[in-house]
Amino acid sequence: MPTVTMLPDRLQAEPGRVVIRPFQISPEPTSATETSRARRIVNAVLDMDMRTCQSELALVNKDFGARHWQTRQVYLERFEQVRKDLNLGEDVREARKALIGAYFCHEYSYTSAALMNPSIVPHPNQSGLSEGSLRIVISLRAVGEGHISSIAFREGILGANGEFSLMSQPPFAVAARATEHPSPENGMSTTAVSFKEASLSGTVIFPFTSQQRNGLEDLRLVRLVGDDGGPIYCGTYTAYSGYDIASEMLITEDFRTFRLQPVSGSASKYKGMALFPRKIAGAYATIGRLDGESLYYLRSDNLLHWDEGVRILAPVYPWELVQMGNCGSPIEIDEGWLLLTHGVGAMRKYCIGAALLDKDDPSKVLARTPHPLISPSDDDREGYVPNVVYTCGAIANGRKIFIPYGVADSSVTFCWVDIDSLLAEMV
Repeated sequence: MPTVTMLPDRLQAEPGRVVIRPFQISPEPTSATETSRARRIVNAVLDMDMRTCQSELALVNKDFGARHWQTRQVYLERFEQVRKDLNLGEDVREARKALIGAYFCHEYSYTSAALMNPSIVPHPNQSGLSEGSLRIVISLRAVGEGHISSIAFREGILGANGEFSLMSQPPFAVAARATEHPSPENGMSTTAVSFKEASLSGTVIFPFTSQQRNGLEDLRLVRLVGDDGGPIYCGTYTAYSGYDIASEMLITEDFRTFRLQPVSGSASKYKGMALFPRKIAGAYATIGRLDGESLYYLRSDNLLHWDEGVRILAPVYPWELVQMGNCGSPIEIDEGWLLLTHGVGAMRKYCIGAALLDKDDPSKVLARTPHPLISPSDDDREGYVPNVVYTCGAIANGRKIFIPYGVADSSVTFCWVDIDSLLAEMV
């Protein structure tokens, strides 16, 4: 059997991790004879004498100022959104602006329900490390009120001898801000999300377009070598509207400014495309599931457009008979491309396995694991969705693979896998 070393570290749901989010109150009246609730609230604040306004704002600051980062700035930015929605004038004193903004905000616990389905890439900053160590960025699917999924991050360090340490979280979490502009790549809407001084381990990207409004799900990050030889970090995720799903792409160079862009083409209607970390024979490549049960190899000249591909892996063994999928981007090793897979078996039990693809032609499968690499264990299978282990990406460090993975759609844990013993298990 492959040598798998389970680690004691565990990331759990944390109801106390909160951010300030817009509280949506319709600017439209419910009838022709009524004032909208939003305008009624604004008018009430504008009618307050300044002493009352300042007293109410002080109470808000006492309750929430120590729980968040730069609350006044957040309130003022929210006021500007409300001002535009209601066509308010410019001549409003700052204290009234902040109080109005506070009425149109609320606290949101972004991990109150679950943390799950992580992916992992090398950190852009590798300075100051000992030989053989690797600084990493882990993306997480965070699930909060209303089962809304967002993207969160944690940073850590992998040691040369199998060590793993997570960087501590900052005291405050910060929701990313967004702007929209046209995309030169595919003519669709592009969204740039910028962080200011906030720590990456405390930042959260929330849904904000109509296609995303019910969740950004299962980001599969990869460090991609661009045409100029420099790295970019990108990955597909599932945008869920509450009714429909669509593939979108996150692209960043520094984990400070992000682009979130729709993916076009016939393959974009399917979940879970995982990009190769470099071009193959001059084209971008990805592994996807185009029929709901098997894995396909796809090629494209455009990172944001994907059509049909070649089926390379179908369910064969009992642990994967219901369906297969990828577990993140293929990992390049000396022997070829190591692809982690997931399989669904009897009683909808999700397990993690692996396959080895040819380095020059990844449509050729050289070997695969006949048995699961990681399975739900008897003492670690309970959660929101029981009997599930799942990951959206792993990383190699030397001749070991480090795998962060979700347990029961509720929490995240970690393990090391010896590459040589894994390859020896394949047939």
